[in-house]
Amino acid sequence: MTTGLGRCPCESEAEEQGVTRRGFLAGAAALLAGTIASVLGAAGLSYFVSPAFEKEDENWIDVGRASELRTGAPVKVDYVARKRDAWVVTEKRSSVWLSNLGGGRFIAFDPRCTHLGCPYRWDQGKQEFLCPCHAGVFDREGKVLSGPPPRPLDRFPVKVVSGRLLIRPVDEKGAA
Repeated sequence: MTTGLGRCPCESEAEEQGVTRRGFLAGAAALLAGTIASVLGAAGLSYFVSPAFEKEDENWIDVGRASELRTGAPVKVDYVARKRDAWVVTEKRSSVWLSNLGGGRFIAFDPRCTHLGCPYRWDQGKQEFLCPCHAGVFDREGKVLSGPPPRPLDRFPVKVVSGRLLIRPVDEKGAA
């Protein structure tokens, strides 16, 4: 049965109640599109915002067991520093002079002289660090004994975590 306008009587009742088939389908499609957009938007937003909430490791580098570093003469230890920038990981080989002062205290020295950046060495007989470039001499704690170096040897922060000795090297710009 249709009325003079070509409509079914049930449609006119539905219009009176405010719900049409077309309106229902449009609302369902809008709800589905909104759900999909919010799920994808939340995932995308979390991808870009999540690095701000990640705990940084502050670039600490494991250089070995603290118990293996004997008290006494400093030891030169080679390590690989890894730096992550987004998906790119770069590796840089370097070294550090480590000294165990006893009582759980350690010193880590930058392997470059503070005068011109030359590599120095430990002389066991003299108990001193010697720089071959311009005869710089440093004691066991890195203090200048003689020569042109303007300041003591640069130190890296050191900590022991779970029996492992960790250092945080500082680059040429002063950033860890």
